[in-house]
Amino acid sequence: MRNSFLKFETGNRKYLTVFLVIFLLILTSCNDKDYKEVPEEKKMTMNDSIKRGEYLVKTIGCHDCHSPKRMTERGPEEIPELALSGHQAGDSLPPLNPETLKNGWMLMTGDLTAAVGPWGVSFAANITSDDTGLGNWNMERFKTAMREGKIKGDKGGRMMLPPMPWQNFGKLSDEDLESMFKYLHSTKPVNNAVPPPIPPNKLDSLKTK
Repeated sequence: MRNSFLKFETGNRKYLTVFLVIFLLILTSCNDKDYKEVPEEKKMTMNDSIKRGEYLVKTIGCHDCHSPKRMTERGPEEIPELALSGHQAGDSLPPLNPETLKNGWMLMTGDLTAAVGPWGVSFAANITSDDTGLGNWNMERFKTAMREGKIKGDKGGRMMLPPMPWQNFGKLSDEDLESMFKYLHSTKPVNNAVPPPIPPNKLDSLKTK
């Protein structure tokens, strides 16, 4: 009986020894690894965000339609002091033959701030920091406009008209939209109340005389 007990005890000691050796090897292996601290992600400052917004506004084409231009020998040239202020109030539209639209055409004015198509005539909005632009908007209104295509960011308002590609811009991340909004709020305010769109049934008023 005693011999059996000794054999049992000896066997257990062997298992214990093996377990301790394995444990020490694992512990040593863990300590040998070069664990580097993961640096905290740097938060974007307000200035960084504004610069990011400026980059986005310039590269995704906001100036193409929202900035008035003068015609030169090299084509339309942006007017810096009116940048992003939209179609100018009081500007007259060139004559239009509505029959042209029936042939599948969509037309734009020379400075690209007004477009005409089956929807009528649409005018590029003022998106400067002036109250006639985005001056009294908050971030939520901006996101509603960009993601849902609602005019002036009003959930109960009408849909934006072509050629505003809100369906594409709405895919931008929250961070990108917030950066764009911060930049637009930092722009020079330009007072310009853009005229309302002209519906299709009023296009005859633009007919060539």
